[in-house]
Amino acid sequence: MKYIALIAMLAAYVGSYAQSPEEVVQAQLEAYNNKDIDAFMETFSDTAMLYSIGDAEPWASGEGEVRAVYSGLFEQSPDLHSEIVHRSVVGNKVMDHERITGRRGSDEPLELIMVYEVVDGKIVRAWSVR
Repeated sequence: MKYIALIAMLAAYVGSYAQSPEEVVQAQLEAYNNKDIDAFMETFSDTAMLYSIGDAEPWASGEGEVRAVYSGLFEQSPDLHSEIVHRSVVGNKVMDHERITGRRGSDEPLELIMVYEVVDGKIVRAWSVR
């Protein structure tokens, strides 16, 4: 009986393992590069808000808006790819300097900074700096 209780506790512990903020953002990056909208959305909270730095109001808020924006981007960008130039992690914040190519068919690379806030294994807020 003790072994059954121990196995149940171990299973509960392993099942409750939350990814680190860096692991969540890395999973988001991999889904982005694979243009896998479902895997991409799995990394975001249902109430995620996306901002341009300095703006008080988000440019996308909630699962529906975030999905719509990125579904369109993935469809319009068959060669879309983001390369991490540099990543820093401080607590639950992950800051990526990204170089994006193939965005909406453009040959010009886009460099930007993304800051992600991760809570309970999900991205809850993200800020972009262009």
